[in-house]
Amino acid sequence: MAESASTRTAPWRAAGRSRVGMPRARLWGASGALAVLVLAAIVVPAMFGSESVRYDSIRLAPAPAHPFGTDSGGRDLFVQSMSGLRISLLVAGFSAAVSTVLGSLVGAVAGAVGGWADRLLMRLVDTVNSVPHLLLGIVIVALYRGSLVAVILSIALTHWTTVARIVRSEVLSLRQRPFVEAAIAGGSSRWRILRRHLLPAIVPQAALSAVLLVPHAVWHETALSFLGLGLPPHLASIGNILGDGRDAVLLGAWWIVLFPSLLLVVTTLAVSGLAATWRDLVVPRRRSELAL
Repeated sequence: MAESASTRTAPWRAAGRSRVGMPRARLWGASGALAVLVLAAIVVPAMFGSESVRYDSIRLAPAPAHPFGTDSGGRDLFVQSMSGLRISLLVAGFSAAVSTVLGSLVGAVAGAVGGWADRLLMRLVDTVNSVPHLLLGIVIVALYRGSLVAVILSIALTHWTTVARIVRSEVLSLRQRPFVEAAIAGGSSRWRILRRHLLPAIVPQAALSAVLLVPHAVWHETALSFLGLGLPPHLASIGNILGDGRDAVLLGAWWIVLFPSLLLVVTTLAVSGLAATWRDLVVPRRRSELAL
């Protein structure tokens, strides 16, 4: 009888192990793809450096000597694309970090303090969300044309509201936990509870929000640079490369737009896959630990 019972439960255990293994496999796959892209974005520009304009090799089609072809300045498009990916990821990383810090502080204060502070901060979030992000970003970068800091701030100041809402919701949920209620019963002030209990507890959710913001920030920077309002033209960001290739497509040089666009899509899928798997594995586990 014991054998039959173990036999009946074995498939369910195997199914549970497979469900746990699938997110881990996706995590390793997304992490590996992202690691390869980041490593290539660091190593390739360091090995080949910045190329000067070569009029004898303008808009050459993809070939073994130039896997991605050459651009309108005769430069190797593979090297240019990796240089552009490096700059775009740096801008997106800094923008996501600033957005996450700002949004986490606003959301944590709104959720922990409540009352008039919560209403005031949430109305500020609604006000920022009422303005189209791209339009607001264009206004910011237009005031400081060609400034790298202005591009980072334009992305950060238009994307912190999502983080603020997520963190506020998490804090409101954490306020009902036994350890927070015990701290309140022990006479701890709201600021002490926020600093000692709530902020450390929202770190996994805030970090996940930062990772999710990276691909969105990359696309935002690409759109600004494509419109000629983002990074300076001499910086080989993905947006600048696509902007330069916009007219080359009409001349038949389709590769100038195709390969940087595919690189942008693959990077977005890798980061999004990493964030989604992280959410499935880390955040639910952290919440179960807090519930104990």
